[in-house]
Formats: sequence, structure tokens, C-alpha cells
Amino acid sequence: MSTITLYGATGTIGSRILDEALGRGHTVTAVVRDPAKLTTAHPSLTVVTGDVLDPESVTEHARGADVVISAVGGGDGPGHQALVKPSFEALVAALRTLGTDAPRLITVGGAGSLRTADGRQVWDTEGLPEPVLQIMHAHGDGLDFLRSVTDVRWTNLSPAATIAPGERTGAYREGLEDLLVDADGESRISTEDYAVALIDEVEEPSHLGERFTVAY
Repeated sequence: MSTITLYGATGTIGSRILDEALGRGHTVTAVVRDPAKLTTAHPSLTVVTGDVLDPESVTEHARGADVVISAVGGGDGPGHQALVKPSFEALVAALRTLGTDAPRLITVGGAGSLRTADGRQVWDTEGLPEPVLQIMHAHGDGLDFLRSVTDVRWTNLSPAATIAPGERTGAYREGLEDLLVDADGESRISTEDYAVALIDEVEEPSHLGERFTVAY
């Protein structure tokens, strides 16, 4: 079992990651800005106050962990732009200070930079609202930064085009750079099965130094 430091545990995706990790026997330290907002109680869960944008705070809570997971989100477009890439930069800076003892880093990514069947990227789809584009490009900028990192073991997991709370089936398909679609042309995954895929990567790392994606 792994020791996990989790950022974003109160969010829609992060809360599912937390439940999946605890349900599979992992030990989790959830780092949150306001502990009162995290109501989950579990013998293997410790809740602490910290700031994902502060490398010193990250170093304190990452030391001794096997994996650091970042599921932070910024709410709207400007919020994502202010948080996604800067948080990745702070996380990497902190893990670098831990040297060879640094845990792996797994980050929740976005679908916007995935390739579509016509060879473009999801964010090139006509008619997307500006706030959605801002969120997509914030994740893209974060991924571009991670791809420049060679001295920290990182993985970025992009969801399907549509991700929403739903059923945990434990089933999903994996891809790398291409948007995965089903027989009906839809690209979707539940937050529960996204969490399954992410914790599978915790338990059996197979995408070190790269982005991968999951969908039904």
C-alpha cells in the first residue's frame, strides 16, 4: 500500500480520488486550505492545512510520501489560469528539494489538448465558450511545463471530453495523445472510474514522464 499526499481532496474529482484511495487501503494525507470543508473521516486519513502554491509547504507535506496527487481546480477560467500551471511549478520545485527520496507526482489534467479524429485538438472545436477555452488552455500550459521536467517522476492523466459524477464500474480504456470515443462517437468517463484509473497508476506506474487519458 502507498502513502499518498493529496491536494484538491474537497473537489469533485479529488473527493473521488480520496474515496478510491482509502477504499483500496492506501494511507492519505489530504492537504487543504480549510479542513472544515473536508467531512470524510477514515482511520487512514490525515487532514492538514497547506498551500499547493507554496513550495515550502508542499515539501513539508510531501516528505515521506510515495506519491503526491494534485487534483486542484480553479473553478472558472481565470481561476484555472492562476492555479494549474503555478501549482505544478510549486509541486515540482518542492519535490526537487527532496532529491532521490522525492515521491512521484500525478496530476489531474484536461482533455483540451487531446487530438481529435480530424487531427486537430479538442480546444479547436468551433463554438467553445471562452471560459471553457481558458480552462482547457490552463491545463495545456500545465502539461507543457511538466513535459519540460526531467528530474521529477511525473504523470498527467487527462479525462475524456465529458467527465461527471456517476457509477464506479472499474472499467475504462487507456490512450495517450488521442481523444478516446465510444461506438457512438461519445467521449466520456465518470469521476469514479477516472479515480479508479488514477489509483491504478499509483499502484502500478506505467506512464512515468508522460500524459495518458482514459474513457469508456
